[in-house]
Amino acid sequence: MRRGIATTALVASLALAATACGGDGDDSGKAGGPVTLTWWDTSNATNEAPTYKALVKEFEKANPDIKVKYVNVPFDQAQNKFDTAAGSKGAPDILRSEVGWTPAFAKKGFFLPLDGTEALAEQDKFQPSLIEQAKYEGKTYGVPLVTDTLALVYNKALFEKAGLDGAPTTWDDLKADAATIKGKTGVDGYWGSTQAYYAQSFLHGEGTDTVDAEAKKITVKSPEAVKGYKTWQGLFDGKGLHKADTTADAYAHIQDAFVNGKVASIIQGPWEITNFYKGSAFKDKGNLGIATVPAGSTGEAGAPTGGHNLSVYAGSDKAHQEASLKFLKFMTSAKSQETVALKNSTLPTREDAYTTEVKSDPGIAGYQGVLSAAQPRPALPEYSSLWGPLDDELPKIAGGKVSLDKGLGNAETAIAKLVPDFSK
Repeated sequence: MRRGIATTALVASLALAATACGGDGDDSGKAGGPVTLTWWDTSNATNEAPTYKALVKEFEKANPDIKVKYVNVPFDQAQNKFDTAAGSKGAPDILRSEVGWTPAFAKKGFFLPLDGTEALAEQDKFQPSLIEQAKYEGKTYGVPLVTDTLALVYNKALFEKAGLDGAPTTWDDLKADAATIKGKTGVDGYWGSTQAYYAQSFLHGEGTDTVDAEAKKITVKSPEAVKGYKTWQGLFDGKGLHKADTTADAYAHIQDAFVNGKVASIIQGPWEITNFYKGSAFKDKGNLGIATVPAGSTGEAGAPTGGHNLSVYAGSDKAHQEASLKFLKFMTSAKSQETVALKNSTLPTREDAYTTEVKSDPGIAGYQGVLSAAQPRPALPEYSSLWGPLDDELPKIAGGKVSLDKGLGNAETAIAKLVPDFSK
């Protein structure tokens, strides 16, 4: 769940901070010499980074006066490492910033506003909601590089064996289908996650969220939210419903079971497309079903929007910023996004990158089809961190260690400390 969760509070090492460019002690760009940019990329080092490294070489070939120092930083460490580095004016020139980090770093003055620059020269080509998600207080601080959302992914063969025609459209239908699949195939029909990001769809299905940013109100214990969490809780107990896994390796357990045909459906994001295909159940890519997450009692389905922007460090000097803007334009071009999609099976952020070849990947085509249900995050700097208290409490609730009321109450108290000016 790399795309939506507040990162762990790891302290940035001085060694890594020293690798940043940021202009400190860097003579590049002076006296007519080449400018050397430092880019912290947070993509998966095994499945995704090679594609970005190849694009860096293409950029350098086309721009011989600019060199790019590529640094792959583990996603779960990058937010805190950049925060530390930027605070000491030693940050990289460019950061692949998770969408939830963008308003937080913009608020601190760490990101350069990009409005009117060449980085956003083709702004109208991008999905409007993704541009909005890169804004803070009316200014744009990132160019969308990849996007994602959650979907119900399912094993078509197991559904067909159970006599089911297509994916369920409501949570109640999912529960019924899970029982049917168990009875007909012996395999569990659904395995849910206890992580807060994955529970977000249950809130959206009730027309609510953890907070109402405009009203400055904490809503995690509102009647609508409680209803959503009750539905979420109810999907861990029943025929064909896998019990809650509250171990540290739960994510891997769920993913492994799905790709190897040991569970018929899960909620998952497109960052796992390449890994789906590595599993025994999806050697035939056409067996992978991708559907909009089931709807709640409102009749509407909603999933969180994730993804990454490319942002420029405001502390870099003019030469580095100008070179960075050129790099952003290249990396987020339709051609580059098409390349990334074809190599990494990730979702482009601009419509002209969804070429016929890109859409021939059933995983990408499937996730593109569910993007309309993706709910933009509010431009609240603290928003991503609000999942932290829920990540502490939801496993306890799902595992029966605390009641739903008690767990949500604990989360509400912790969230109140993160947004002290919000009412309950």
